[in-house]
Amino acid sequence: MKKCSRSAHESLSELNITPLLDLAFVLLVIFIITTIPPVKDSDLKLPVASKHEKDPPRKANYISLQADGKLFLNTLEIPLDELLPKLIGLRTDDPDLNVIVRGDAKTKYKDIRAVLDLCQQANIVKVDLATEIMK
Repeated sequence: MKKCSRSAHESLSELNITPLLDLAFVLLVIFIITTIPPVKDSDLKLPVASKHEKDPPRKANYISLQADGKLFLNTLEIPLDELLPKLIGLRTDDPDLNVIVRGDAKTKYKDIRAVLDLCQQANIVKVDLATEIMK
């Protein structure tokens, strides 16, 4: 006596590709809809854009502190008590002033802190500390 009929084995051995074809047609329709056809309605002479050059980056101002306590604003040696009026003058000339504080590795932290406090008193927002990358 047979336990399985012949029709049950035939249905399992055939692959139904209808869902695969449906998926392929749906993807084809999506690709057709999403691709933008080239616009060739009429010939137009488009205007030419003028070349706008970027503004040069603003020059950063350096405050350098040496280990012996000497202080430099860019390349000019300056005492600490004259630094605040100079910074205020630079900030009034350039409201977007950028200052980079460079301290020697053996400079005392209190000296760097004093310079940072003066930058804050002069309302300079862009203050960076320069460091070296270790290799």
